[in-house]
Amino acid sequence: MSFFKKLFSSEKKETLDRGLARTKRGVLEKLSRAVMGKKDIDADVLEELEEALITSDIGVKTTTRIIDRIEDRTSRASSKSVDLLLPMLREEIVGMLENNRGNQPTDLSIPATEGPYVFLIVGVNGVGKTTTIGKLCHQFAARGLKVTVGAADTFRAAAVDQLQVWAERSGAHFVSQGQDADPAAVAFDAVQSAVAKGHDVVLIDTAGRLHNKKHLMDELSKIKRVMQKIAPGVPHEVLLVLDGSTGQNAIEQAKQFTAATEVSGLVLTKLDGTARGGVVIGIAEEFKIPVRFIGVGEQPEDLQVFNAMEFVDSLLPVSFGPENAAS
Repeated sequence: MSFFKKLFSSEKKETLDRGLARTKRGVLEKLSRAVMGKKDIDADVLEELEEALITSDIGVKTTTRIIDRIEDRTSRASSKSVDLLLPMLREEIVGMLENNRGNQPTDLSIPATEGPYVFLIVGVNGVGKTTTIGKLCHQFAARGLKVTVGAADTFRAAAVDQLQVWAERSGAHFVSQGQDADPAAVAFDAVQSAVAKGHDVVLIDTAGRLHNKKHLMDELSKIKRVMQKIAPGVPHEVLLVLDGSTGQNAIEQAKQFTAATEVSGLVLTKLDGTARGGVVIGIAEEFKIPVRFIGVGEQPEDLQVFNAMEFVDSLLPVSFGPENAAS
């Protein structure tokens, strides 16, 4: 059985369902009000749908695109029954998310590279960045991959200590120079060590400061430049970690980081504790960046590889029947 199939086993899907239950309940309540007493999709229904999506943190730009597409489909359809609304909405959202996936892997497999596969992890403090690295470290190690972790968030001693604990739990090699060390020097040492040891994966943590965008850009550029002295072409992926529970604030953070560096994938954390899971859709569509992982629980395995169809299936029912209400 492939890792992808294992990942979305019934147990994984149940975890995803539970993690998105609050978001699903909120979205369903709003959508149900939009069609209450209606037989056909009309201008009033579309207006209510628009409000429901915006207030579910999907965002104005993305909501407008969804409404325009549904309006166009409805105008050309022989039936305008409100029973078609949820299936159309599901299809449009899946399409958006799939179109933004690009060449991103759909599992935890590591593409063949000369030397280790390097991830650079960025994001502000408090979004779950260090924990995300720890969970990735655990999952890669569980697949038999040799992992090196570089503690380049040298601004906070707590970040270094926390990352070391995660690395030791999973048996990963940990590289650190302590607080206030040069982040680029730590990244250099981590990649150099991974190359020497023949490791498969390198995960580099970075500082999460946004008070000066130019400083952030310079620091990340230096980290990349120095790592490339050891392994040209790295990092292979730059993952931006965002706290899904912050809703529209996550979109603002995405604006800041995408302006400062080239982000290849998104990680949305803490979706299990919020009703704002719709932000996943808005961020992916607005920035045209694929969602790589989502966090729907505290266990290492609860950081799941993102799958658009599975996500939408957990977020939206196929009909407005009471049997589809989130518990």
